[in-house]
Amino acid sequence: MSNAQHWIARKGQPLQGSLTIPGDKSVSHRSVMFAALADGTSHIEGFLEGEDTRATARIFSQLGVRIETPSPSQRIVHGVGIDGLQAPDAALDCGNAGTGMRLLAGLLAGQAFDCTLIGDESLSGRPMRRVTGPLSQMGAKIDTQDDGTPPLRVHGGQALHGIEFASPVASAQIKSAVLLAGLYAQGETQVIEPHPTRDYTERMLSAFGVDIEFSPGKARLRGGQRLRATDIVVPADFSSAAFYLVAASIIPGSELRLRQVGLNPRRTGLLHALRLMGADITEENPAEQGGEPVADLVVRYAPLKGARIPEALVPDMIDEFPALFVAAAAAEGQTVVSGAAELRVKESDRLAAMATGLRALGMQVDETEDGATLHGGVRLGSGTIESHGDHRIAMAFAIAGQISEGEVRINDIANVATSFPDFDGLARSAGFNLA
Repeated sequence: MSNAQHWIARKGQPLQGSLTIPGDKSVSHRSVMFAALADGTSHIEGFLEGEDTRATARIFSQLGVRIETPSPSQRIVHGVGIDGLQAPDAALDCGNAGTGMRLLAGLLAGQAFDCTLIGDESLSGRPMRRVTGPLSQMGAKIDTQDDGTPPLRVHGGQALHGIEFASPVASAQIKSAVLLAGLYAQGETQVIEPHPTRDYTERMLSAFGVDIEFSPGKARLRGGQRLRATDIVVPADFSSAAFYLVAASIIPGSELRLRQVGLNPRRTGLLHALRLMGADITEENPAEQGGEPVADLVVRYAPLKGARIPEALVPDMIDEFPALFVAAAAAEGQTVVSGAAELRVKESDRLAAMATGLRALGMQVDETEDGATLHGGVRLGSGTIESHGDHRIAMAFAIAGQISEGEVRINDIANVATSFPDFDGLARSAGFNLA
């Protein structure tokens, strides 16, 4: 991706062709973490070459793990075993990665050494007590800033014990942090969620040979288990594919094939929401990669209708709401979202940022505490959008620009590289007008 600090998006061509979306960010983070803790050497294919996931790989190098990069999107990780990590000689910089920081908090809580987790400006404002709280119940000692934000100072040498944790919020990151600490804890650790969340951690721990019981909304493992090296193929990232699913659905004349996209059932809420709105998306060539279901997604333009998004879908599409809001702008009638308060504590307040941006382009959006009513079917005009350094806001408005009557300027786009390097190059190759 270029070092540009803004994009100019204008009406483009119908989207055509077959695209390979970069590897899944959540699976990439975990593949490096678990391979590092495993006994033996693991090969990873399809690793996301994004800043967030590279930051995680760099951190494990600092912790004494040898990681080779024979070619882009490949990693060979020489695991050091569950007890083989070494004290770092500097702070561990997670960059923009909330996933990296929260999972590492759990994984590092049971180590013999002290360490400090830091992040960029955006990550430094994100809430961490939701993770440090349950970890402290297990015996961990982790200091935050007075307001519960990073840096996280993790004190080593703490004896952890398993807990049964009923999580007050549906968050795969919190669940994963507790389960990873559970690997280092005496006894059994169980997490019970208010709504089922993504089960990447459970599926991949199982692939690495950990005896873990899990079903939607529940996971349980016993401490003291060892991981054994395994080879992982990372599926294409559904959250990244989401932008193209929406774009091809709303740009007349479009037909796109997105190859071998990860279809973890806890991740595909947007697919159900778009189909509810009338989208034409089919699945072909189903397979399994690294314990994850995958398929080609073929999406064709279809006139969308506004819909009330079922709250049950919300936890399974929390990262896809910026894209959904753009679909709602193109849809005839009202789209109503509720139960999405979690959006206010992502990389930015995504509800406010999307509502403000769409209003700037001439759309009526009525915000609520935990959602919004979006009045679709209007012609979007020109305007300037502040993405607040949030990669998903920036990419969402790149799509909005493709159906706008005027020019849409999107500021502060550098963080797109954290999750989707070369988004703009791939978008232009498919027919976007993006400069």
